[in-house]
Amino acid sequence: MDDRVPSVPEQKRHDSHREPATLRFDVLGPVRARRGEEALTTGSPQQRALLAALLLREGRTATAAELIDALWGEEPPSQALAAVRTYASRLRKVLDPGVLVSESGGYAVRGLGEGALDLTVAQEWAAEAEKARAAGALGRARDLLNRALGLWDGETLAGVPGPYAEAQRVRLEEWRLGLLESRLDLDLEQGCHAEAVSELTALTAAYPLRERLRELLMLALYRGGRQAEALAVYADTRRLLAEELGVDPRPGLRDLQRRILQADPDLAEPSAPQAEPSAAPVRPAQLPATVPDFTGRSAFVTELSEVLAGASGEGDGGGGGGGRVMAVSALAGIGGVGKTTLAVHVAHRARPAFPDGQLYVDLQGAGARAAEPVTVLGAFLRALGTPDSAIPDSLEERAALYRSVLDGRRVLVLLDNARDAAQVRPLLPGTEGCAALVTSRVRMVGLAGAHLVDLDVMSPDEALALFTKIVGGERVASEREAALDVVAACGFLPLAIRIAASRLAARRTWTVSVLAAKLADERRRLDELQAGDLAVKATFELGYGQLEPAQARAFRLLGLADGPDLSLAAAAAALDLPPEETEDLLESLVDTSLLESAAPGRYRFHDLVRLYARACAERDEWPPSERGAALSRLLDFYLATAAGVYAIERPGDRLVDDLEPTEYTGLAFTEGPAALDWLYSEAGPLLACVRQAAGTERLRRAVDLLWAARDLVESGANSRQYETTAVAMCEAAQAAGDMRTEGRARNTLTSVLLVSGRIQQAAEEARSAMECAIAAGDATAASWAAQDRGLIALHQRRYEDGKVFFDQAIAGFRAAGNGLCEATALGNLSRAYMGMGDITRAVEFAQHGLAVHIEVGSTMRLANGYYALGVALTKADRHAEALSQFSEALTIFVDHRQRLWEGTTHFRIAEAHIAARRPARAAQHAEQALATGCIGGDRTRGSVLTLLGHALSALGQADRSKACWREALNLYEQNGAGEAEDVRALLSPATAA
Repeated sequence: MDDRVPSVPEQKRHDSHREPATLRFDVLGPVRARRGEEALTTGSPQQRALLAALLLREGRTATAAELIDALWGEEPPSQALAAVRTYASRLRKVLDPGVLVSESGGYAVRGLGEGALDLTVAQEWAAEAEKARAAGALGRARDLLNRALGLWDGETLAGVPGPYAEAQRVRLEEWRLGLLESRLDLDLEQGCHAEAVSELTALTAAYPLRERLRELLMLALYRGGRQAEALAVYADTRRLLAEELGVDPRPGLRDLQRRILQADPDLAEPSAPQAEPSAAPVRPAQLPATVPDFTGRSAFVTELSEVLAGASGEGDGGGGGGGRVMAVSALAGIGGVGKTTLAVHVAHRARPAFPDGQLYVDLQGAGARAAEPVTVLGAFLRALGTPDSAIPDSLEERAALYRSVLDGRRVLVLLDNARDAAQVRPLLPGTEGCAALVTSRVRMVGLAGAHLVDLDVMSPDEALALFTKIVGGERVASEREAALDVVAACGFLPLAIRIAASRLAARRTWTVSVLAAKLADERRRLDELQAGDLAVKATFELGYGQLEPAQARAFRLLGLADGPDLSLAAAAAALDLPPEETEDLLESLVDTSLLESAAPGRYRFHDLVRLYARACAERDEWPPSERGAALSRLLDFYLATAAGVYAIERPGDRLVDDLEPTEYTGLAFTEGPAALDWLYSEAGPLLACVRQAAGTERLRRAVDLLWAARDLVESGANSRQYETTAVAMCEAAQAAGDMRTEGRARNTLTSVLLVSGRIQQAAEEARSAMECAIAAGDATAASWAAQDRGLIALHQRRYEDGKVFFDQAIAGFRAAGNGLCEATALGNLSRAYMGMGDITRAVEFAQHGLAVHIEVGSTMRLANGYYALGVALTKADRHAEALSQFSEALTIFVDHRQRLWEGTTHFRIAEAHIAARRPARAAQHAEQALATGCIGGDRTRGSVLTLLGHALSALGQADRSKACWREALNLYEQNGAGEAEDVRALLSPATAA
């Protein structure tokens, strides 16, 4: 028989649109035949062996002797020939006429339709993947290989006897593994290191002698920042090969170890980082639109364009073969001088020189809270095609990955409104062929190698030309002197000129002289024209003075709100107007350039315009109490809406009944996904609204809003901003002497600290929270504090204390009729009993908690019930039942975007597998937990690494297991965790012996 991986050339190319009655055959699993969706009977194992042999003959005739040898080998039965004929006759009756034909004393399968054999389809997709990879379309190649691999349904030719079937089984399995290695290689080329580690760990356990898998695992670990584990994999492999085969690792594996030891920089990035033409996100085009009436600045345009040409390689006469340097140009000047307009204009002109894309971000450097580089890097990496799961957490790791992704590409990065050089440095590409344009109100003298440009006001001719383009040549020509007076009154600042000209252009009854007379009144302009950033206030005054009363009110009141932007619904609440009327007002303000449209339905102020709007509110808003009323309505809107989201996610939780009442209603949602979408999209403005209430009569409502928005913590989203806000609220409540509010604020801070694994700090805050709650008679906050103190006791292995706290929490929740929180506390009490060694009661309390969850109709928190019962069942050695509970929990956590709980559940699944002596499965889920992140921060990560070490040790990977334990020990020691002693014991020579 033919030893090659078979192909069937006469079959047509696979098409997903098959005719309903087409014959189809499967060999990549059990041998099956179908007509449309109808399964056909293929007979006995020997009869299926005959069918498989014919299907794999590529349409060629197999003689009777060849078929007998394929089915029985060297010891055929005496009636073998008759049996072959019988099998063929039976198959012929089942299959379509003319498919199984007799020819020259043998048989053949002919005339199959397109896509009739799964093996053929897999071969076609694998061939297409190879072509796509060669063309640089890595994403398509990866997708095609995944589709090909997905055709396997268990063991190839499963249950088919005979020497030929066995030989083909081995050969096709080798081919499958080769495809899998190719797909994993593509994973690493596209930066999916964390996901690959989990799969490779399982594969190396299943195929311990397959060196290519070990090599890919080493590379994935190294690129994930786990160098010690990568080297441990090599040590395990070398020892295994010596013990099992008496050989050394192949040269490729040895070379990889050497390069890891030398920290070869080429290993830290994919080998083929070119952008894929088929993947739209990989070629970002984020530049804002350039203004059609851009005027003047010709010397600056030429200067900056030449710098960019040097970066792109266009300035070397075409012989440079690509970019020569990574150029940085930093524009500095006062607010309103046109830095952004000039930078955007130059960037658009340079787009052809940067074919791999353009990135843009407003760094909000002039505001009180500038954009964090770590957040900007996350957005840039996503725009460049990096999946969320592959984006690391720390600033240093994100910056390194960002530079790696940009290496070999020609991308222009526009960093607008920067605060200082420290904010900019992590965002610079760092490789030749790329360039960065930076705008800031300060000179970037600390930015090494940057080309600095100081942008001054326009010349009188440029200013007049800009004014003329906006207003119209005819109106200016007849009043040239008045026009010169206008631009002079604007201080020749481009933003001021643009606003003034736009107002005039919108009012056809005005003359230029009327506008000039208005500007001549210095009382309408600020005396501090040259006072830094506030120099443009005179221009804002001009725009504001032309607003209709309703527009001016909207401008003043919306400028009071902190936060990066406002949604239309939030603005309507602040203004106490219907959404339709509010939208008309906001769009009219956008037309005047006093407001920006950040996205459909979202609006933002330029930072200086916001300051000016607040000054107007202090000066013009009457009665003055309306300022506070607007912010109160905005807070009411956020609190009422967040409480509704909380109620949808936690039916049966009575917390929403104990929040401060609101006068203004919020949005109403009927489905959980839409509610969560709102919460996550509004996180920035919501938390800013909370912070802004410090020191005001709104403090109590603000803290309750923070409490109702606690999903922002457990999901892992916005946890840093949430913590900053919680700290501010604790300080404000303490300063106000409001024990009730302080207790609740400290409860929110305790939640952040618990999720991040800072147990000692959490213990201090939880104790203070309980003291405040008891002193204020706040039973709700006291019950929550007792729950948190119980969780802290579990972390500190004080299980009896934990039981006491959970009993207190359960009594309090039960008295308040808060079934959901009672159910959660019952699940936590189960863990206390586990710690005390009473597994039977642990299971009983976990089951009771789950029953209460179901009774009250829990949605998201039902997952916690399944989770708690799974943990207890694992301790009871009821592993199959435990895994069933964890599966239910995982599905719910994923659906509700609780990423940290998702990772923690993978950790618990790994625990169940290791207890059931399935180390390979345990290692796979432990890797998924590491890649996803867990509740408990570094402490839980240490637990995951400890478990992973046990799994790897059971798989014979002693060196890598020790590397995991060493990393876990370091994390435990940093957090002062008692588990450190356990890990030291694992690493001690006595234990190893």
